[in-house]
Amino acid sequence: MLPAGLWRRRIFTASGSRKHENPLGLPSNNTRSLPQIPRRGPISRGLPPKRKIPNVKRVVLVSSCKGGVGKSTIATNLAVSLSLLPQRLRVGILDLDVFGPSIPTLMGLKNVEEPGLTRDGALIPITNHSIPTMSMAYLLPSASHSSSSPSTNPDSEPPTNEDTPVVWRGLMVQKAVQQLLFQTDWSAGVSQGASSGLDILVVDLPPGTGDIPLSVGQLVDVDSTIIITTPDVLSLSDVRRGVSMFRKLEIPLTGLVINNGYFICPNCTERHYLFGGNPNDSENMFTKGVKAMGMDGDRIIGELPLVVDVGRGGEKGIPYALSGRGVGDNDPGKVWLAAMTSVAERIWGEIQFNTN
Repeated sequence: MLPAGLWRRRIFTASGSRKHENPLGLPSNNTRSLPQIPRRGPISRGLPPKRKIPNVKRVVLVSSCKGGVGKSTIATNLAVSLSLLPQRLRVGILDLDVFGPSIPTLMGLKNVEEPGLTRDGALIPITNHSIPTMSMAYLLPSASHSSSSPSTNPDSEPPTNEDTPVVWRGLMVQKAVQQLLFQTDWSAGVSQGASSGLDILVVDLPPGTGDIPLSVGQLVDVDSTIIITTPDVLSLSDVRRGVSMFRKLEIPLTGLVINNGYFICPNCTERHYLFGGNPNDSENMFTKGVKAMGMDGDRIIGELPLVVDVGRGGEKGIPYALSGRGVGDNDPGKVWLAAMTSVAERIWGEIQFNTN
């Protein structure tokens, strides 16, 4: 029978060799203080003032409030597109989808080594494609060490740390989110200068309106938020709740990005709205729903076509914004890249306008 203290440490520690503490493996002498969220009271009372993330100038949230609409794929490609703007912005990605992290796969960082720590105990981001990243998946052991019944199929892929479930209650999740937000040293993950930090941090939020987006909205000084949706009424019903939450928290909303909005026929070059959600059709139920929540017109900042290579690039860990090419004006890939670049320009332009 193990002592109680050792038992807890073995369950929640990402790496026993570092003698980290739960839930993320950060040492107890960390000098970066965490803001505290009160457990009782109305949403707008008793909260600490919103604060900047250390070594980050601007924060952009990517939310969908519904799973399976391509939010993480767009967050990854948005970060790359922002970094490719003429301003040569230093951009990082923070994956706050604690229960279902996707950024490591999309950025080609599956099964990487556990992040290092700075002298004051802050996490050092892991970089690929010149984009520093941080994710809950980096801090978990692989499923082979946490599962009592590993797969015996020789043809199956080996388990990764993304296969390890995070089985935590709300307070543990809040603690993890605060540590990822405020105890990651983004200056240590920037190749252009050790002390320069990031111009923009793209934060990939999980679906829904639960603890994680609420914690971010209450604690972090956010500069821009984009909402991802597919062009159907079912997705929009969840988006409506998310938009309401961000407005209640007084978080700036830049606009709506419609993912997989249409399919461009390779033979006829015509746009086919597979979900029926043509935003140019005023009689469409999707269009009416967008208008009802005040996200129509110029608040639709991007409409991305369905492009097979976008998903394939994500599976390979190479964002399409980095590798995609177009061969003609009506080529779906070229249209997608132009639309994503336009979204990045809109976000950066709005941030600059609000700053000035």
